[in-house]
Amino acid sequence: MRLVFAGTAEFAVPSLEALVRSGHDIVQVLTQPDRPAGRGRRLRPSPIRSAAERLALPVATPARLDAAVEDELRALAPDALVVVAYGLLVPGRLLAIPAHGTLNVHPSLLPRWRGAAPVERALLAGDADTGVAVMRMDAGLDTGPVYAVERSAVGSEETAGELTARLASAGADLLVRVLADLAAGRAEAVPQRGEATYAARLHSSEGRLDFARPAEELARRVRAFNPRPTAWAECEGERIRIQRARALAGGDGAPPGTVTAAGESGIDVAAGTGTLRLLELQRPGRRPAPAADQARGRRWRGLRFR
Repeated sequence: MRLVFAGTAEFAVPSLEALVRSGHDIVQVLTQPDRPAGRGRRLRPSPIRSAAERLALPVATPARLDAAVEDELRALAPDALVVVAYGLLVPGRLLAIPAHGTLNVHPSLLPRWRGAAPVERALLAGDADTGVAVMRMDAGLDTGPVYAVERSAVGSEETAGELTARLASAGADLLVRVLADLAAGRAEAVPQRGEATYAARLHSSEGRLDFARPAEELARRVRAFNPRPTAWAECEGERIRIQRARALAGGDGAPPGTVTAAGESGIDVAAGTGTLRLLELQRPGRRPAPAADQARGRRWRGLRFR
C-alpha cells in the first residue's frame, strides 16, 4: 500500500520498520521537530526521524498539521495514513483524506486506557493483562472502531519501559496484518464496547511513594514509573529515586517507611501492609546502583523513608 506514516516516540519505530520490511511504499514520514535534550540542551532528532533517515525515507518535521500539510497529504494521495505515538493532534479534516482512512496503533485493550499513558496506568491499576489495538482514528480521543487486538499478560515484575517495548513489537506485527486485510478487502473495524477509562499523563509528583500504602501497590508504582519519571521518596533529607523494587509478604511491625534490613538481598522498608524490598536506587548526584551495593556503604537499618 501507499502510506504516509506519522510518529515520534521510540514506540513507533518497530511499526515503521515492519512496514518497510513488508514492502509498503512509505511516501512520507511525519515526525515532531528536533527537541533540546541532555545536559547541553542540544537539538536531538526524534527516534522516528533517525529511523526514517536510516531507512532512506522522506521525512518532514512540521510543528503543527496546518493547511500546508493538508495540501501535501492530498497531493501524495496515500492509501492510508498510519499514526503511531506521534504526539500531535491530527485534525479531523486530515483523517479521511486517505482512501482507507487513518490507522493508529495504541498500547491498550480499548476502550480501557484511552489517552497518553496507557501502559503506565495499566501497571498502576494492577491489570493482569493488557495489549495493543489497531483502530481507525476518528475525531475523538482513542474512540475509533478497532480492527484487531493482541492481548498479553503483564509480567509480575515487568516495568513500563519493558512492557512498552514488548507491545511496540506486537503492535508492529498486528499493524502489518491489518493492512494486509485492508488491501484484500476483508478488514472490518468494530465499534469499541465496554467502559472507557482515561490514562492521564504521568506527573513526577505521582511518583512519590507513600509507605503507608500496601507494599504491592508501591511495587506497581515503581514499575509504572520506570524508566521515567521514576518513583522516589525522601530519606534523611535526600530525594532518592527508586528504580526497582519487590513486594514481600509480612513484616516486623515497624512503622511504615522504616528500613528493617539492608544487605545482599536489598534494602527492606516497612509498608502499610507487607515490606517493600528496594532493589535499585539512585541517590542525588550519583548513578543508579543495586541496593545491595548501596547497603555496604551506609548504615540503613532504622532510617525512615517519607
